[in-house]
Amino acid sequence: MTGRRRWSTEEILDTAAELLRTSDAESFSVRKLAAALGTDSSSLYRHFRNKTELLRAVADRILLAAMGGYRPEGDWKPRVTALAVCLREAFGEQPQLAAVWGRYGSGGTGSRLVMEELLQALRASGLPDEEVPVCYHRIVILLAALIASEAGISTVTPKEYEQGMEQFRVAVLGADPERFPALAHFARDIRPLGADRRAAFEEILAAHLAHIEARIP
Repeated sequence: MTGRRRWSTEEILDTAAELLRTSDAESFSVRKLAAALGTDSSSLYRHFRNKTELLRAVADRILLAAMGGYRPEGDWKPRVTALAVCLREAFGEQPQLAAVWGRYGSGGTGSRLVMEELLQALRASGLPDEEVPVCYHRIVILLAALIASEAGISTVTPKEYEQGMEQFRVAVLGADPERFPALAHFARDIRPLGADRRAAFEEILAAHLAHIEARIP
């Protein structure tokens, strides 16, 4: 009698990543993953204690892959900017996993590599040591929010996008100037949320880094 196949941790994570490309963290389940692998849930719990731990491991693989192609160069600000863009592009290829990272975080090797690089860059900026953890925390929150937000927009279907654009036009261009005078005044210059995401990402990050720079003695 042939025994049940034993799946490796990497094979489990590969399959989980594939499922998360077409679904979100809410609809993802260990049971669905087990079905895709042709096994039962109990066999997966030998590798991961629960769904959250598994999701964190999948997100960490994205961070690990991103850091594999990252090469720090220049002063602290170019280093932080290059790292941020690297993470943005990595999760841009697997947008469903960006929400997983933003919500669950990660504690694996990929996460530690990101933390180490950010902390080294901030320390090289000349910030006092007591300021470095605070600035690190603010940058991570900013990046997670921006990347997860952009990834959410990128998963919208063409039909959903057109419906959203129609609602946007009605809400903005059709705004009652008596009730919404500022909105009516700027209506033709207001852009939808999905426009110029890369430029907005870089400008927001640059403004935050400038704020940090102003704190350097």
